[in-house]
Amino acid sequence: MKNTKLFLKVLFSAVFMLVLAQCTTTADASGENEKTFIVGPETADCTGVAPMKCLQVKETQSGNWTNFYSNIEGFTYEPGYEYVLKVKTEKIANPPMDGSSIKYTLIKQVSKTKK
Repeated sequence: MKNTKLFLKVLFSAVFMLVLAQCTTTADASGENEKTFIVGPETADCTGVAPMKCLQVKETQSGNWTNFYSNIEGFTYEPGYEYVLKVKTEKIANPPMDGSSIKYTLIKQVSKTKK
């Protein structure tokens, strides 16, 4: 009986550790939470909660410009320049109703080109 209880405890611990290992994120190692953004030299009129100016962003050179309604923490935009940025994305657990569910943080400004 003691051996059975000990076996079950060891088995439970092993299964628990396996499940826990599957739940841990490898985003940092694989780069899943990193993106490269190309930021255009001009902002565009857009409407979020209210009328505002949005950065124009695409993820590839051949992609289409899209309105970017969030901000990128640590990045200061200057009109007239095209930027290539590496950003970290983090899910926000309880985002405000009128806000993004993703937080963007500048990792590195790869380039800044006068346009």
